[in-house]
Amino acid sequence: MQIKQSREQQGPGFVIVIYLCPDMKMPDKIKGYGFAFLATVSMANVYVFSKAALNELSLYQFGFYWFGLAIVWNILYAVPTGNWKVIKRLGKKEYRILFVLGIIELFGTILFFMSIEKADDPAIMSFLQNLVPLFVILMGVTLLGERFTVLQFTGMIITLAGAVVTSFTGNIAEKGFFVPGTVLMLASTVFLATTMIISKKYIRNLDPGLLAINRAVYLFLTAFALMLFRGESFMLSGKALFNVSFGSLIGPFLTAFSMYSALKFIEASKSTIIQSSKGIFVTIGAWMYFRTIPESFQVIGGIITILGVIILITARDHQGIKVSSSAGASLQTRAMLRRTK
Repeated sequence: MQIKQSREQQGPGFVIVIYLCPDMKMPDKIKGYGFAFLATVSMANVYVFSKAALNELSLYQFGFYWFGLAIVWNILYAVPTGNWKVIKRLGKKEYRILFVLGIIELFGTILFFMSIEKADDPAIMSFLQNLVPLFVILMGVTLLGERFTVLQFTGMIITLAGAVVTSFTGNIAEKGFFVPGTVLMLASTVFLATTMIISKKYIRNLDPGLLAINRAVYLFLTAFALMLFRGESFMLSGKALFNVSFGSLIGPFLTAFSMYSALKFIEASKSTIIQSSKGIFVTIGAWMYFRTIPESFQVIGGIITILGVIILITARDHQGIKVSSSAGASLQTRAMLRRTK
């Protein structure tokens, strides 16, 4: 890279002209961290704009327009870039993967937006999503015969404690223990954790854009069928149209694409740590858009979940995973363990 400094003929100051060498490439780690941060900020906006849209629309109307527009955004991206041609190379194995991911994400996403619809403040729900890495490790223990270390267990306890604090209403007598939407979000995180494990294993074989549009198609068709079955109206206001249009652009398209792309360049653990901070951005966005803000103890609980995730993931990276010999894991399963670290 060459940097040349010259003075403009008109007006004071300097202009920095940067010449990039044709063979200069951005390091893969920088790309990965960039995609992870973009996914984090984009996902934070999803909480805000989806909540704004759900304040006016039913869940079925919301799903129809949100994911219908998401398909449009993905097609507008895939056609000019030529990425749609990857469909021609798909075999039976790839179609099976897409089917499994589509079903899992169908249930996980429906539960996710149901929790947003019921929640008074979307920021609390965003902090609860930090339970995803906890469920990833628990799945490894129960399904793959993994053993977690003492430090990992400490991170799990801290994350869980933070989730309890951030979802606490502060008034058990009148409001109950947990804020509305807590159970739905917990169920959604289980499905998301499953999706992350499958995506990490097969991400190098499937295009990120294809994974994003696959998810959108399943959700759009489901919402469309439910709208017809329930006789829902297809009319919506201009404000609702803006919220679903902008939200679907940064949500089903930009967030999904960025998240899957990050996994191509950096470990899932590092991407998870970055994305665990999204609750901070959601808190800021919710205050700007709705003038709502969680209670101070709920924000503290959210920060505790972030700390727990950092401990959980760094412990996994530095101490590694021990696989129980009694689990009877096959060579293919062991390869999957190495890829999901």
